[in-house]
Amino acid sequence: MIRFYKLVLVIAIFASAWVANLSAQPATNAAGVVNTVASVTNALAAAVEAGPMVSVSAPPMFKLGPFAITNAMVCSMIVVVVICIFVQISTRKMSEVPTGFQNLLEAIVEGWDNLSGVILEPKVSRWVFPVAVTFFFVALVGNLVDLLPGVGSIGYGVAAPKDELFSGLPLAIAHAERPLFRPPTSDANLTVVMATIFLVMSLYWALRYNGPIGLVKHVFGVKVDSSKWLYIPLLLMFIFVGLTETLSIVFVRPLALAVRLYGNIFAGETLLSMMTTTKPFIVGLLMSLPFYFFELFVAVVQAFVFAMLTLAFVGTLCTHADEEHGH
Repeated sequence: MIRFYKLVLVIAIFASAWVANLSAQPATNAAGVVNTVASVTNALAAAVEAGPMVSVSAPPMFKLGPFAITNAMVCSMIVVVVICIFVQISTRKMSEVPTGFQNLLEAIVEGWDNLSGVILEPKVSRWVFPVAVTFFFVALVGNLVDLLPGVGSIGYGVAAPKDELFSGLPLAIAHAERPLFRPPTSDANLTVVMATIFLVMSLYWALRYNGPIGLVKHVFGVKVDSSKWLYIPLLLMFIFVGLTETLSIVFVRPLALAVRLYGNIFAGETLLSMMTTTKPFIVGLLMSLPFYFFELFVAVVQAFVFAMLTLAFVGTLCTHADEEHGH
């Protein structure tokens, strides 16, 4: 309740500053509102004409031998370090009655363990569970990085014009064309790598569970007795369905995982960048506040969806609906 009152107080302060800014204009209040809306619209239109606020490709920051290290790669390394530190702190002093970080870590791990046990068979769950939880942590922390102050806004760019707010500060820039840090999940390279890992591991688990011949039967097999007169037409239909399923397993599912995570986080970063650079500064700040809470929700949901789809997709390959296979 105290945090809610603090939030209301902060919003009230920003609203008061906005009203004071409008009343200081020589025009009437109605004209001031119209001018403010017009300035916001013009700023957004100018941003669209100038090009994307966030580049599709992550710009390189430095080279490590022949390899170029991008700002997204730097952020990915930081994400891995943060996850390792969190796990280390949570498991340093284990107790029977968990508290603090141990309680949080156990709640997340046990929750995913129970969910994995509901979707998958016990032995398949033991294979998939560690990978799915790792995907969840990497995606969650990588998504939340987007909401940290300075990420995407501190870097190299054109010096801020003298008439802009904060232009008198040292090293002030109009826009970070090459930010020092970029959310790793807003770079398609990371999401594609995660999807590729899922593809390789899902095929390995499917072969381990079904065997090579069993996997072919699982994808292409006709669930009708060969003595039935409909066997031949159904065989042709199931071959077509099997080819479609193969395309889905090898291409569509990994692509869906990669594009869904990348698209949502990249769009959120672009939207926040456009809102926070809207003039006047108070208006841009007020406009961006609701989207910060929305992006927080998106960050958690997209991490959950990525790990959840990992379990669901593997479940379609490592399960048998009939009783003729003994596993």
